[in-house]
Amino acid sequence: MEASSGGTMIKRLFRLLILIAAALKFLFAQVSFPDEIQAYKIDDPLKIDGRLSEAFWQKAAHISNFTQRELNFGQPATERTEVAILYDEKNLYIGVWCYDSQPEQIIARGMKYDFDFEKDDNFKIVFDTYHDRRNGYLFVTNPNAARFDALIQDNGQQVNESWNGVWDVKTSITSEGWFAEFRIPFSTLKFKTREELIWGVNFERVIQRKREQVLWQGWSRDADIEQVSRAGKLTGLRGINHITLLEFKPYALAGIEKTGGQAAATVGDMGGDLNYLITPTMKLNVTLNTDFAQVEADRMQVNLTRFSLFYPEKREFFLEGRQYFDFGLGHSIRPFYSRRIGLGPDNSEIPIIGGLRLLGKSGGATLGGMSIQTARKDSIPTTNYTALRWKQDIFEQSSIGIIGVGKIQKDHQNLVYGSDFLYSTSRFLGSKTLAVGGAIAQSFTPQNDHPIGFAHRLFIDFPNDLIDFSSIWDRSDAYFNPETGYLRRENYQMFMADLRLKPRPKFLPFIQRFEFKPFDFNYYIDDRSHELQTLWSEFRPLGFKTRSGEFFEANYQRLAENLLEPFEIHDGIVIPAGEYWFSRYELQFGTFRGRPAYAFLFYQWGDYYTGKRTEWFIRSVVKFNRHVSMSYDFTQNVIDLPQGHFTVNEFGSRLEVAVSPDLFGSLFAQWNSDEDLILLNFRMNWIPRAGSNFFFVVNQSVDTHGSALRLTNTTVLSKFVWRFVL
Repeated sequence: MEASSGGTMIKRLFRLLILIAAALKFLFAQVSFPDEIQAYKIDDPLKIDGRLSEAFWQKAAHISNFTQRELNFGQPATERTEVAILYDEKNLYIGVWCYDSQPEQIIARGMKYDFDFEKDDNFKIVFDTYHDRRNGYLFVTNPNAARFDALIQDNGQQVNESWNGVWDVKTSITSEGWFAEFRIPFSTLKFKTREELIWGVNFERVIQRKREQVLWQGWSRDADIEQVSRAGKLTGLRGINHITLLEFKPYALAGIEKTGGQAAATVGDMGGDLNYLITPTMKLNVTLNTDFAQVEADRMQVNLTRFSLFYPEKREFFLEGRQYFDFGLGHSIRPFYSRRIGLGPDNSEIPIIGGLRLLGKSGGATLGGMSIQTARKDSIPTTNYTALRWKQDIFEQSSIGIIGVGKIQKDHQNLVYGSDFLYSTSRFLGSKTLAVGGAIAQSFTPQNDHPIGFAHRLFIDFPNDLIDFSSIWDRSDAYFNPETGYLRRENYQMFMADLRLKPRPKFLPFIQRFEFKPFDFNYYIDDRSHELQTLWSEFRPLGFKTRSGEFFEANYQRLAENLLEPFEIHDGIVIPAGEYWFSRYELQFGTFRGRPAYAFLFYQWGDYYTGKRTEWFIRSVVKFNRHVSMSYDFTQNVIDLPQGHFTVNEFGSRLEVAVSPDLFGSLFAQWNSDEDLILLNFRMNWIPRAGSNFFFVVNQSVDTHGSALRLTNTTVLSKFVWRFVL
């Protein structure tokens, strides 16, 4: 009898410990049970129409345990959401039931590919196909069946939004809410082959009119859904062992170009890419006469600094595998910057003969390799560009890696090689995110008088909800020379620290959170003399975001510049050499972006070298309906110096029209008084089927010097890319 009583006590104690463990897991990791969803195998074809009427969907297991991240942390979702998953030999299907008690108030104005989902009701899916709690795929849709996708790296620290996968989604809206049906081919994803696959998976729904954000798992305010270490599990995928893909994507390009007073010339070209999925985790790409026709115009930038500008990559070939070549030196020092390939110093096109690229993951190693050969053009010789990147997973979420980048010409060579490391955890102090890392690189240019140069970086990042802190030490010596990279400035050391406090006061019901910034500074010194180069610092005594979505900031900035030589800031206006200290003041205000019309206002004023500078920036957006939207922005810089007075005005406007998620276009106009140039870019994109595209593009520049407008450069192009699966 006593033994039986003792056994009962032990069982009760054991159950109590299980409950305590479950409670701690819920508290720190925000795990809601069930935290596993099982896929259901189907054999018959499934029609993707967004109605979820097939019997398969009712047979599959459904999950519905969603919890609020915003606005009311930890509370159940106010509207019911359900998810189920099916699969066959080739595809994964996700069904989503977004019930809504007021479907007439659903917000859905985006329709084009890669739409701005933060403005709409939306549903996100994340798959961690390696189940390594580091990398993943993000798929997003809204009630209009608009699509957005991205690649996730380093547990959400890097997200490649430029990746375009082959997948489809259809939606429907009824009196009960809105519903979505995804089809994602297994060949779009990379994953290990096993008899039964176990993937990480997570789901998020946003109900925009309520500003409500709910997640299935990991609804911590210290992380976003891209932090795949907090995902649940997808099980039940069996027999997916022989996913192979031989994909051919030829393109044809035709059009006319007219430059200056020259006669119009016809333009035509053909080429293509051959993609072979060697294994479900490794992809080989062969490119011939690579298509680098850029269908979206760069935004003109007015440079009121003495440092080079950075333009983002927009060419599809380089965007696809961009994250494989990211390296831990940060944004200002890049060993590899793809815009150095195929584009001359004046952004003129240098033809690409061809190249090879290998991307993928084997075990815990992520591999990226690329070799591109450019043709000779004018005085620029034929050149080989090669980049190799290896990164090895260590511990739970950390990594070490190496990179090598080469630029090889007949009489000139430049190499950059280095190593980086990252220690990352989402369990610091229970559930906080912490990252510590660094990198070191060396350049070698044998033709230079000083052939060897060095650069390095060390950083710590604590990006959490209440306390957000980061600190960086960058260095690039006078001889570091990444000719296939990007270097914002030379011969410097930079010390940076940023602290933000973001409390959420319960006694002010209209405030979502405050944001105070005790300090934020970037301090640059000369690497050899250790003298001041630049100081930028900011103090934010007040910043807040309301529960209705508006935000406000007031900032005070203290700056310094040490000019070792005179600096021409504008035509004929020169800042003398010397050390300058000045103060600036700044106000920012923005309205909720989920409304049909919203606006953003930026105003900054104060000292500027030997005088004063006032800057305005105003942006407004009007969403007429899901088919038509228009945005305007205007920037004005008024500079008043003893050496002279000048004003720079910039204007931009974009009209977007979407007939359907597969047919959309835009007209973008920009002008600034510094260049006295209007640039017009019209682009139409038709997606006849997933992976294939037709573009029609018109670029027109207009010279605004003098009293009359004068057409200068004109380009009219049509481009067709078709995807064949062999």
